Amino acid sequence: MFSMIVSGLICGALLGFVMQRGRFCLTGGFRDMYIAKNNRMFYALLIAIAIQSVGVFALIQAGVVQYDAGAFPWLGTVVGGYIFGLGIVYAGGCATGTWYRAGEGLIGSWIALFTYMVMSAVMRSPNAAGLNQLLKTYSTEHNSIAETFGFSVWPLIVLLVAVTLWVVAKELRKPKLKVASLPPRRTGLAHILFEKRWHPFVTAVLIGLIALLAWPLSEATGRMFGLGITSPTANILQFLVAGQSKVLNWGVFLVLGIFLGSLIAAKASREFRVRAADAQTTLRSGFGGLLMGVGASMAGGCSIGNGLVMTAMMTWQGWIGLVFMILGVWTASWFLYVRPQRKAKLAAAVA
Repeated sequence: MFSMIVSGLICGALLGFVMQRGRFCLTGGFRDMYIAKNNRMFYALLIAIAIQSVGVFALIQAGVVQYDAGAFPWLGTVVGGYIFGLGIVYAGGCATGTWYRAGEGLIGSWIALFTYMVMSAVMRSPNAAGLNQLLKTYSTEHNSIAETFGFSVWPLIVLLVAVTLWVVAKELRKPKLKVASLPPRRTGLAHILFEKRWHPFVTAVLIGLIALLAWPLSEATGRMFGLGITSPTANILQFLVAGQSKVLNWGVFLVLGIFLGSLIAAKASREFRVRAADAQTTLRSGFGGLLMGVGASMAGGCSIGNGLVMTAMMTWQGWIGLVFMILGVWTASWFLYVRPQRKAKLAAAVA
């Protein structure tokens, strides 16, 4: 139990620290793909996926970890992924982003985290058993893409690495924009860790390595998976309400560690501030959290569980879930950002 607590907290703290300092926000990245035609954060996600994929399948071949992709619940993945994508825009951050932004003192993220936690727990309760059973009936036999076609997973990994290297190299060749910055107040390691702006690709490499580390640490405690956010978040509420100690697995301490690591990073970089939003933003955050809880539970994972881990495991659930998650983000972005801007421009032109 002690080793589970320590390893979970450490792994989570590393992830929370890196994501806070690297400003690794998939919600903003997916939104920028549509609004700003900027794919940099998506390319960063591919880096993290590729690193984890190579590492985990090497560990599987070495017999260090085990994994079974199981069946592919396609209906839940499609519908849930889309709903989750809608939710993270309204909430102002994805599941992991909500945890680490809560560590920065953002009240809106606390509200989104609470409603996300509640709805995730509801979706795992007997009240949602009928819906969950229905979603499971719409499944295919193989979730693994390689098993579906009957070949080794390594050609898929090689393809992923090649595509990732190509898009990253193309992105790095673009002219760099000069950004005005204040003179550094710190020097050496303190400047790099707590003041210097981290490149998203460097952040992605670190996240990929942490995601890889999560597999053997988690499996050492009997939890046969890597990083995961939704189930552990729901487990926290189940423990607090019903006192079910059996739900306190490695993932619970992982998500608590994310908050802790982000809090440390925000405090050390002087970015921690308790910030309350207006009433409209607060209601929007709560609504987004509800959608996140429903969507992630239906899809079997969030932007981390499906978008980072299940993609690395070369599953249909991961890649199809990621596509519909992005489509959900684009839809919500149109309603919240693009449509109001077009209305404002039209009104200005008429006036």
